[in-house]
Amino acid sequence: MMERSVSVPELILIAGTRVALGVGIGLLLSERFNKDQRKAAGWALAALGAATTIPLAIEVMGKNNGIVEMRRAA
Repeated sequence: MMERSVSVPELILIAGTRVALGVGIGLLLSERFNKDQRKAAGWALAALGAATTIPLAIEVMGKNNGIVEMRRAA
């Protein structure tokens, strides 16, 4: 299993995107607002959460973390 280190600001951004996605989905499922308000806010937050997760995931997965890969000479 590969280990990746994540800085505190990156962790906060990742958590924030998860919160936005969760709140958006929650608004889509809730009955608190009228239908139009709920759909607009829910889709906006869900889209924001999903759209911001992709670049963060690429950044975290693409980190080298100082690990030097040794390749055998052919």
